[in-house]
Amino acid sequence: MIIESADRHELASGIYPSAPPAPDVHRLAREIVADLTRSGTLCPAIPGDALRGELTAVVRVCLGWLIQRLRGECPPQRLDRLEAAAGGWARDDVEIGTVLHAAHRAVKGGVERLVPSAGQKSGIDITVAITASVELLALITSTVSKAYVRELKSAAGAHHTDVHTVTSALLGGHTATAMARDASIPIADRYYVLALAVPAHRDENDPRLDRQVVARRKLRRLQSALATLLDRQALPLLSVDGGTILVPADACAEDGIDDLVQKLSAATYVDITATVVSAGTDDVPAATRQAHELLDIVEQLGLGARVHRFAELALEYQLTRPGVGRARLDRLLDPLDRHPELLQTLQTYIDTDRNRTRTARQLAVHPNTVDYRMQRIGELTGLDPTNSRTWWYLYSSLVARRSRGSAAIA
Repeated sequence: MIIESADRHELASGIYPSAPPAPDVHRLAREIVADLTRSGTLCPAIPGDALRGELTAVVRVCLGWLIQRLRGECPPQRLDRLEAAAGGWARDDVEIGTVLHAAHRAVKGGVERLVPSAGQKSGIDITVAITASVELLALITSTVSKAYVRELKSAAGAHHTDVHTVTSALLGGHTATAMARDASIPIADRYYVLALAVPAHRDENDPRLDRQVVARRKLRRLQSALATLLDRQALPLLSVDGGTILVPADACAEDGIDDLVQKLSAATYVDITATVVSAGTDDVPAATRQAHELLDIVEQLGLGARVHRFAELALEYQLTRPGVGRARLDRLLDPLDRHPELLQTLQTYIDTDRNRTRTARQLAVHPNTVDYRMQRIGELTGLDPTNSRTWWYLYSSLVARRSRGSAAIA
């Protein structure tokens, strides 16, 4: 608030009852800003004249607030001029720490000028002056923080929309160069295409909590961790249960993908399962399809929450492709359809690396029962599960069957 000349006499008879004329707020504001400039407190990235003029106006408002408070009046509860200026500084990438540091120095300079040093009569209660200073600093901090948070949310929302648009274009095989350039999002020559499966957080199943709210918080933690770990270079298209992430090859080494997924799991408090396929920019759509097909296989076979690659799943991938071979493999287990306990035993036996003791423990049966069931499977299918030359036919048949079941559900 600017102190008008009509108020000067009253001001002089209020906080300065013994004589000194009312302070010239315009002059004091210019002096404080000059001190800030000399001290190097102001950010050099912003043109000096523009910043100095804006800051001088803000300092004038704050001095007016402080003077009102010292006079025993009720100053405004808002500093709209400061809030508007802080929003502009946020958009100009002036760090909030710089702004708050300047504000504290400005308040200090204002108090030193309005309240003479000890020994001089000013008519101002020092306790009132300290209290007023603390209140003003609190109001300044709150106002600046609110403005910065608002601008940050706005910028983040705009950036998220741009990233979503560019990512969708790349995944769809469309040229994204122009829109990426407009949004200042660089397009890499190669990407690691990650397909993610993000399970529900345990709190999502807590009846006392809102499942959707918990899921959204999990997603925000995932997005925040990804932006931090890769300095916003990744292009994600995610939902609460997974999605796709395009990681520029020059932003993360191939062997760093595993560590990336581990850190994302830690950030979200869930065990994330991922598959990764490397591809040039033009091949991203095909790589994305392949990565998600691999992810389907991983989930069907229950292969664990970690990063899986095509090299380790080539056989399983081929077995799930439609054709005469898969149909033939599928039929190998038809004789077991009437014996679900044998199918379960076979699956457990394969999952435990054909360890009869572990199989028996998981099924809660005696190891001899496992031996008997293996024998029956061999008799019914003509393939001995304990024979290293024939067991993989049974494994392949299980993979083909799971693929058929998944296709039927889809």
